[in-house]
Amino acid sequence: MKIVVGLGNPGLKYRFTRHNIGFMVIDNFAEDLRTEFKKVKSYDSFIAREMFKNQKVIILKPQTYMNLSGIAVKKLISYYKVPLQDLLIVYDDLNLELGQIRIRERGSSGGHNGMESIIQCLKSEDIPRLRIGIGGQSLNPELDYVPHVLSCFNEKEKDKLKRIISLSKDAVKSVITDGFEKAMREYNK
Repeated sequence: MKIVVGLGNPGLKYRFTRHNIGFMVIDNFAEDLRTEFKKVKSYDSFIAREMFKNQKVIILKPQTYMNLSGIAVKKLISYYKVPLQDLLIVYDDLNLELGQIRIRERGSSGGHNGMESIIQCLKSEDIPRLRIGIGGQSLNPELDYVPHVLSCFNEKEKDKLKRIISLSKDAVKSVITDGFEKAMREYNK
């Protein structure tokens, strides 16, 4: 069994913001699998379940808001007793250029509050992840990043967004079917 978690904030206000690209990618992944999300209050999440390449996959969209994502992830991991190496967190990274993606099997939060919440709740940095660049590396580090991550993609960026979501979805599929080494070689360019 594999668990794929997309990070984002619930509600229409945040739906198309940079911070919600994790939700956008797993929505696209679920659409490819022809499965739908159902709200499950006990996990504070929307969950979809489906088979993919002979592998049971659970797709999770925490509804706890970004900074408390770890609460929902821990509930699901604890219930299914899934080892961390069978988990994949999909989220935005403002330290990567728009459209760049990075697959890693472990690491720090890199300042991402959603990932920090997951690391704290699971008490480990050995958490596989797919980071998706949303731009922002040119921002002054002294400034608050919140306005950037909570902004929507501009018209020029929207042209790239569909390709970025598709590429990221393919990377998720590769991690599930081919494993991390092959997926990292192919997508960490």
